[in-house]
Amino acid sequence: MSRRSGQAGSVFQRSKPWNPTAPTYGKFWIDVPGGVRRQKTVALGPCATRTIARQRLRLHIEQSGVNSKQTFYETTAPATTFKQQSDQWLDSLATRTRKPVKPATIAGWQQALHAWVLPNIGDKLLAEVSNGVLRELVGKMTAAGLSPKTIVNYSQVVKQVVASAVNENGDQIYPRVWNHDFVGVPIVDKNKQRRPTLTQTELEEVLTSVKDRYRVLFALLAGTGLRIGEALGLKTTDFGPECRILHVNRSVWHGREQTPKTSNAIRVVDIPEPLAWMLREFVADKQGYLFATANGTPLQPRNGLRVLHATGKQVGFHAFRRYRTAVLRKAQIPENLIGLWLGHGQNLTDRYAAQLRDDVAYRIEWCKRAGLGFSVVTLLHSKVVSIVEARVA
Repeated sequence: MSRRSGQAGSVFQRSKPWNPTAPTYGKFWIDVPGGVRRQKTVALGPCATRTIARQRLRLHIEQSGVNSKQTFYETTAPATTFKQQSDQWLDSLATRTRKPVKPATIAGWQQALHAWVLPNIGDKLLAEVSNGVLRELVGKMTAAGLSPKTIVNYSQVVKQVVASAVNENGDQIYPRVWNHDFVGVPIVDKNKQRRPTLTQTELEEVLTSVKDRYRVLFALLAGTGLRIGEALGLKTTDFGPECRILHVNRSVWHGREQTPKTSNAIRVVDIPEPLAWMLREFVADKQGYLFATANGTPLQPRNGLRVLHATGKQVGFHAFRRYRTAVLRKAQIPENLIGLWLGHGQNLTDRYAAQLRDDVAYRIEWCKRAGLGFSVVTLLHSKVVSIVEARVA
C-alpha cells in the first residue's frame, strides 16, 4: 500500500508564483469499485506555504481513509452484486466445517432472499449495501405489513450476506456497523408473537376425528413434545422396552435423514404409560420408519398438516410441542428434565446436575407425575377399548 504511486497526493494553485492568499488545491488518486482509479481534487483554502498545503492534504487523506487497507480492499474488490454474493453464501452454508447449517434453515433463508431481499437490492453492488439501503428495505417491508419478527429475520439475512465477503486473509471486505435505530429495525415483543397452541378439549377432538396413523402421530407429538422432523424420523428400533423410553437420534427433512436440530436434541424421552400403551399396539409387527408411506419412505409433513387442518384446527405441529411444555410446567417438572425431554440447550446448572438425567427411576417418577394431560384410545381395529385418562398431578 505505501509503495503505490499517487497516494501522497500533490498540491497546486491556479496562479504562479505561490501566493499565500490564493486558493490552494490538492489532488490524489482514489480506487473505485471495478479496479479503476480516478483522480480527486479537494480545496485546501489559502495556505501560506507549499509545505503547509501538503500537511493539510496529508491530513485530509488520512481522515478520509484513502490509504487504509480496508478502503483498498473495498474499492479494489471485484464489482460483486448482492445477488452474486448471496449465491456464494448459500453454497457455502451446508459444506462449511464449522457449524454447518441445516437444510431447513438454508431453505428459510432462501425464501427470505427470493421473497423480499433480492427483488429490492439484488442488483446493487455489495459495496453499496449499508445502513441506508437496509433502511429502505425495512421501510418497504414495514409498509407491506410484515410482522416485526419477519422483518428482523430478513434483515439478518442481509447482514450475513454482506459479512460473508472476505479477503484472502479472512477479513471482511465490507465491515458494517449496523445502526438499528437509523435503519428502523423493529423490536420484537415476544409477548405479542403468535404462538398458537391447543387446549385439552381441542386436542382430544383432533385425536377422535382422525384415522389411526395420524391419531398416534398427533398423540405422540402432544405427549412427548417431539419436533415434527424428529417424529417422522422415528423407527421401531428407537423404542425401549414396553415403549416407555424413546431414543431421538435422527430427524427427517424433505424425506432425507439428518441429525437432529442441535446436539441437545439427541436425547432420551420418557413416555407416560397411557401413551406407551397406545404405541405398543401401533408398533407391533412394524419395521423401519414408524410413520411411513406405502413404499417405506418417511411420511411427508404436508400430509399430516392437511389432516390436522381438516379437523378445523388451524395450527401447526409446534402447537403440540407447546401443549406438552405447558403440561410439564403445570406439573412443576424440574427444569433440567423439561430441557432433556424437549431437547433444549443446557445451562450451567443442568450440566452440574447431569447425573440426574441418567437416573432412570428419577425420570420415570416425574414422568408419571406429569402424565399426558389428555385422554387417548388404542388403535385396535377389532374391538373398542376404554379411554384412559392421563391426569396432570
